[in-house]
Amino acid sequence: MSGQLVAAEGLPWPPSVGDFYPPDLAGPWVTKFTLMVWLAVGLLIVFFMATYRNPKLVPSKGQWMAESVYGLVRDNIAREQMGRDGIRFAPYFTVLFCFIVVTNLFGIVPGLQISPNSHIAFPIVLALISYVMYLYIGARKHGLGRYLKQSLILPGVPWPMHFLLIPIEFLQTFVVRPVTLAVRLFANMFAGHLILLVFTVGGFVMLASDNIFIQISSVAAFVMAILMAFFEVLVALLQAYVFVTLTANYIGSSLADEH
Repeated sequence: MSGQLVAAEGLPWPPSVGDFYPPDLAGPWVTKFTLMVWLAVGLLIVFFMATYRNPKLVPSKGQWMAESVYGLVRDNIAREQMGRDGIRFAPYFTVLFCFIVVTNLFGIVPGLQISPNSHIAFPIVLALISYVMYLYIGARKHGLGRYLKQSLILPGVPWPMHFLLIPIEFLQTFVVRPVTLAVRLFANMFAGHLILLVFTVGGFVMLASDNIFIQISSVAAFVMAILMAFFEVLVALLQAYVFVTLTANYIGSSLADEH
């Protein structure tokens, strides 16, 4: 884990909050997180270029994997949330889904053992990209004035109620959506890292105890750490799916003709 035990008077101490974030490698612009992000980008580029370097009618295993991922996102996210309009966004959704999955899974990879998405800055950037996209697409299709009107004004509502509803719609559409998109991903990955850290560090602390019963009990902590690592794989996939599904839903609402 990223945290390290510090001995004081012979006793191990749990890591501090600062230990969640690895130290800078070469100034604030080169950190373990940024290297992991570039590693994820490199892995995805190599994977898709290798699998589609020579596509065949009868796909190889690699081509089948790439096509399966694309088909999953296209049919179960893009088309499901946006209808036929979603097909043209399927490549972006596929890249976004794969990137989040890979960076999430870094949290259980030995030597890395933390996801960049457990740092709020990275989910914020991903959310802002999707946020700017769905605002731009809505304004381009409907025009800025009409897009704001249909986003903020509910049809068939008595005009005095607009003084209450317009601020609520504004917060929901232009503030809550990007914030919740980022916080949901960050909170789940941060919590997963915290749980793994607690069980792993707790196991070593119990193992270092002078009490034989506490040492034996450390086995339960290590077992839980292993089980939670498998659970973290499920969370990594699920959070990528949720993030991309919500992005598709938001973009689809920008393209809709009605509120």
